[in-house]
Amino acid sequence: MAHKFEIYKDKAGGFRVRFKYNSEVIFSTEGYASKSSAQNAIDPIKKNGPSAPVEDNS
Repeated sequence: MAHKFEIYKDKAGGFRVRFKYNSEVIFSTEGYASKSSAQNAIDPIKKNGPSAPVEDNS
């Protein structure tokens, strides 16, 4: 699989989500107190991401 969401524990003990494409981290989230909160952060990205507009501020 070329892309995936990854939930991991940060140095402070919080849970974070990162999105990887071909093993390269594309973005990561803020820290969450629980694993379920980190999982909840993924759901709207999966739902709304494909139809999100591109804003060119160049």
